[in-house]
Parts: sequence; structure tokens; C-alpha cells
Amino acid sequence: MKLVVATHNEGKLVEIRRILEEDLGADAANIELVSAGSLHLPDPVETGVTFEENALLKARDVASRTGLPAIADDSGLIVDVMGNAPGILSARWAGAHGHDKANNALLLAQIEDIPDDKRTARFRCAAALVVPDTEAGIDVTGDAQTVDSAAAQGAPVTGRYAIKSEVVKLGDMIGRIIRKERGEHGFGYDPLFVPNDQPAGRTSTEPDHEGEPLTSAEMTPAEKNAISHRGKALKALVPDIEALLG
Repeated sequence: MKLVVATHNEGKLVEIRRILEEDLGADAANIELVSAGSLHLPDPVETGVTFEENALLKARDVASRTGLPAIADDSGLIVDVMGNAPGILSARWAGAHGHDKANNALLLAQIEDIPDDKRTARFRCAAALVVPDTEAGIDVTGDAQTVDSAAAQGAPVTGRYAIKSEVVKLGDMIGRIIRKERGEHGFGYDPLFVPNDQPAGRTSTEPDHEGEPLTSAEMTPAEKNAISHRGKALKALVPDIEALLG
């Protein structure tokens, strides 16, 4: 079975493949994961106001265009004292999408006066699986503008494959925000985030922080995947993926 991951980030494709293989076991050999980028599909405009809405929007768009099952995720950082911000704006908190250093610097400045015990936060991920109705064929009654407008609003689209079923699952990684970046792995806010769940027998080795809990950026990919918000959300989708295999 071919399963499309709604992303243009091949690194994310590798991460998702690794996570699913851990839970699917032998069934993983029956799934060919491909990215939306490798199929030259456009990125839909993320107009949702929640992680769930954006994940479904992306998966619906890919499934309706290709006639193949699609999975998508949307995730971000929620800082409790900031009223759940940055939230869905995490990747562009400082204005430019994906500018990690600027996003981290702005976040630190905004909570500079917050004491350590009040800097609680969580990474949240919504993972969606959308299955198209290929038996119904393609409805070609919609013009291209109508189709793209519907897709941008996260609605099942006219003019492409109809949507047969969809499901979305959530996963959280709970922790706190520290005052200075640590670690070279990961991306985004990982160097500032210390998860509550920690790998056994491992602590920070950075100067002035030896013996302290690891940030997400100090963990290996395997350690992070074992506790990550994305890992939890995707693992929750495994029964639904297995059902597609029959």
C-alpha cells in the first residue's frame, strides 16, 4: 500500500517512517511511504486555527489530489504562562517561517521574568489519516478555483476524489522552558525544552549543566522519538493504518 505523507520535508518523512516501523513491525514492509514533495504536490494554505484543523486540511488535500491514503501532522509549542502561545504560530513566532534562532530569542525575551517553576510548557502534535473514496471516482464538476478554495478552507473538495474517512489523534510532550539553548540535535524550540520524561542513565554533559536533565536537542533521535508528541500521535494512528492493510 502506498501512503503519502503530506510534507515537503524529506527529513520528516524519515522520522515518520522510523516511528511507524517501530509499531507496525512486519506490516511496515507492506507500506510504501512517499512525500507530497516527491509527487510535486503544492503546499496547501494552513488556514486552520487548531493543530487538528491544519493536520486534517493537509491530509485531505493530498488524499483528494492523489486518490491515495494520506497522513499529515501539525505541531507546535504551548507555553502555559503565555496562554497557550505560540501554538499554531510556533514556526513563525518571530515573523519569518522557520527562523529558529529568532523564534527562540523572542520566546526567551517574553518570559524572561517568569520564575523557573512557572515556565511549564508542552509540545503538541495532531496527526491525521485521511482515506479517499476511490470507488466513487473523481467528481469533475468543480472548476480549479472552487477546488482550491475548498481545500484551503479544509473542506472535502469537489473536483477531486471525495473523502471516505478521516481520523485525527493528539500527542503531548510535557516539560519546561529553560533560559539558554542547549544541544545540537532537533530543531525549533528543542534546545530550550526539557521534557519531563528523560532517558534512563543520561544527563547533560555541557559545561555548567552537567548532571541536569537533557533538552530535546541533547537527546538522540531514538530517545526523542520514544517520548515525543509526534511519536505519540502517530503511534495512536497505527491501528487505523493497520486496518487499511486488511
